[in-house]
Amino acid sequence: MAEQPFKPVLQKPPGFHNPGVPVRPGPNVVQRKPVLPQSFRPRKRRRNCGRICCRYLCVLIMILLVIVAVASTLFYLWFIPQLPVFHLQSFRIPRFNVAVKPDGTYLDAQTVLRVEIKNPNNKLPLFYQHSRVTVTVGGEADPTELGSKDVDGFTQKRRNITSLKVETVVKNQVVDDGDGSKLKARFQSKGLVVSVEVQSGLGFIVEGLKIGPLGVKVLCGGVSLKRLESGDMPSCTINTLKW
Repeated sequence: MAEQPFKPVLQKPPGFHNPGVPVRPGPNVVQRKPVLPQSFRPRKRRRNCGRICCRYLCVLIMILLVIVAVASTLFYLWFIPQLPVFHLQSFRIPRFNVAVKPDGTYLDAQTVLRVEIKNPNNKLPLFYQHSRVTVTVGGEADPTELGSKDVDGFTQKRRNITSLKVETVVKNQVVDDGDGSKLKARFQSKGLVVSVEVQSGLGFIVEGLKIGPLGVKVLCGGVSLKRLESGDMPSCTINTLKW
């Protein structure tokens, strides 16, 4: 009997898969994020720099506030700044006519007054901006304006007294019929209550440097015409930062 020829066993190539054999699921592999190089990793230096800048800025602001407070204290202790003192030096009404006409009651009036301003500072001159002086008569309930006058700004030396002369005029000013008769009677009896208001701005001069101005409103008077004509010089009140 003849021997069958020998057939060599063929080797399976790498990666060969028999479709008839079921595939067993392998173990679950956890995917990991790729490790970034050192140069690509996020850095926290920017956040730290921002925080450091904020801290330095806060410290700088606090230092500036302390410097301003110390400088203000030294300025006050050295110069002892004081506001000026106002007085209503004199007041006259040369003309005061109340005319009753068919179409209403009219007032013609002229006032002449002097306001005394004293600078009490020993080391600081003062400067005044444009001022407006307004004259009214009557009480707060029924005031009647007798005109206003603008005064140019000026400079006042230390320990100086300045007197401002102001004249106001009103012509054919319409008033109520009842107010006209009351004003005429009070003027004749010297019982007319007079008030003077000065609106201005003032500041200090330190070594030629102007500091300010500060808005002020000065109220003078509130006394009768009889007292003013007898030589009474009432003091004035000065209000700052409000009008």
